[in-house]
Amino acid sequence: MQIKPIKTEQDYQQALKRLEEIFDAKTDTKDGDELEILGILIENYEEEHFPIDSPDPIAAIEFRMDQMGMDQQDLTRIIGSKSRTSDLLNRKRPLSIRQIRLLHKELHIPADVLLKVY
Repeated sequence: MQIKPIKTEQDYQQALKRLEEIFDAKTDTKDGDELEILGILIENYEEEHFPIDSPDPIAAIEFRMDQMGMDQQDLTRIIGSKSRTSDLLNRKRPLSIRQIRLLHKELHIPADVLLKVY
């Protein structure tokens, strides 16, 4: 395949097909170099045409709680109030700066995700 920019869906599909053909190419070979360049071109096209938005803060909190095996009571221990925890999870009240700091520290959720408006 001749290396060229990926500008259309057809170009993208052709690049994916070629990538699949040379996927196991060894490093420092002609196919290995092509594989590396195609990977970069495909990644750039996908970032532009198929962007992935970060989750809303509540979804991120719920996901992280699930990963850590936590329930609402565990979250209440971090936030400090059962009613605020309930309001937060039901999206009735926005996160405060204090809560963002606590959740960032305890659940290791990036602050920029917690600051996003929902």
